[in-house]
Amino acid sequence: MKFFAYSKWDIVPALCGFLHLAYVLAFFAVFPVAPWWAIVCMGIIYSISISWNINGISHNFLHNPYFSWRPLNRVFAVVESLSLGFSQTFYKYVHHRHHMGNSDKPDEKGDTVDWLSIYRHGHDGEAENVWSYIFVSYLRDDPKAIYGEIKRKSPKDAFWGVLEIVSFISFFIVLGVLNWKFIVVFLPFYYLGHCLSYLNGYYLHFGANPDKPIAWGVSSYEKIYNFLWFNNGYHAEHHFRPKVHWTKMEQLHRQIAEQQKREGTRVIKPPHALAFLDPTLPEKSRPLTPETNSAGILEKQNS
Repeated sequence: MKFFAYSKWDIVPALCGFLHLAYVLAFFAVFPVAPWWAIVCMGIIYSISISWNINGISHNFLHNPYFSWRPLNRVFAVVESLSLGFSQTFYKYVHHRHHMGNSDKPDEKGDTVDWLSIYRHGHDGEAENVWSYIFVSYLRDDPKAIYGEIKRKSPKDAFWGVLEIVSFISFFIVLGVLNWKFIVVFLPFYYLGHCLSYLNGYYLHFGANPDKPIAWGVSSYEKIYNFLWFNNGYHAEHHFRPKVHWTKMEQLHRQIAEQQKREGTRVIKPPHALAFLDPTLPEKSRPLTPETNSAGILEKQNS
């Protein structure tokens, strides 16, 4: 029986997931004795590591669970939930809706299939302002709606999602009881980390063509970024073929590069979190048309 379900290289993001939790515990351990500048540096690193984990380790794990043994995947999901301060199972279902809608436009009722869509709270067919998307999106999460979606599809997953939420809340409470000053300092960096993740997510789709499946996402081929973020930069490729393993994204890109070029798939030079520095950044997002968007969603659901 194989230990890893898809690739032996999954040992790298899996170990990084465990090390991320170890970093949180180390941050807590050194807090009483570390100077203020070291605390700030560790806090900033933790903030960045949240985006790194969500967009790399956690994201790849929900598409292609690392381990062949299901209980070990459950354990890893709890580890991720403790490190990131949200339920990995809840994230899986929210992200699956993201791939159903592909950052779709609100319908006549003002709703989107994709709860993470950059158009969900936009106006006049344009994407939402980047600042409100970054700093408000985390506060918009609706655990009740997410739980309802999960329970409808899998009561067992709904149970595990609640267990993960109870686990990370209990974890944070224990840290706060042991050292209330730490949790007061820690929480702003925690929130900032999730804001950085939404910054990354915004530019994964800003400027994409929502009418063409091969151009649903925006890609960055910056080598250091893709090495550290486990090929998260190949985002147009990922939305075109969501089940392709992270180690094969460069190969997929080579296979469809000419087609991408013909269809106008957007590519930026810097990493997504720094996309605002890209010299070709458009002033506005591409407006969505309800007809083509609905057709795109249907195509995605049938693929």
